[in-house]
Amino acid sequence: MAEEVKSLDELNSVVEGGDEAVATETYIPREPVRDDLGRSYATGKRKDAVARVWIKPGSGKVTVNGKEMDKYFARPVLQMILRQPFTVAGVDGEFDVMATVTGGGLSGQAGAVKHGISKALQLYEPSLRPALKAAGFLTRDSRVVERKKYGRRKARRSFQFSKR
Repeated sequence: MAEEVKSLDELNSVVEGGDEAVATETYIPREPVRDDLGRSYATGKRKDAVARVWIKPGSGKVTVNGKEMDKYFARPVLQMILRQPFTVAGVDGEFDVMATVTGGGLSGQAGAVKHGISKALQLYEPSLRPALKAAGFLTRDSRVVERKKYGRRKARRSFQFSKR
């Protein structure tokens, strides 16, 4: 890099040559991460909920805290949230899911399981990572409830003001 670049063509040749060298050296294909039973494990989080998720090839059965998905998450919207990673990755009905969730409410727990499923899918099959990443399913949603402040009714809501 000590040589001086005097024209645009020289600059392009230096940049193109440099990109190829860097791209071939740094690219390392990801290896699938599976345990002895052929499962992948991941932890998903959303609000106060934490989900431990195991996935393995199967018929598409989803078990949450020992119950079927439609029994634990009765609302169709929550069931749809759990199915999103499989739909985006294009692997509907190919994996069985076993999840344990603690903390938060049902909405946060559904989000946590979705996050865990997405992470476990990309560990099981690294080729699914680009689709899940583009959909934003691998990113932890860091929004949590703001704490209550003293002298206020809630985090930002003040007590009612009385002029007299």
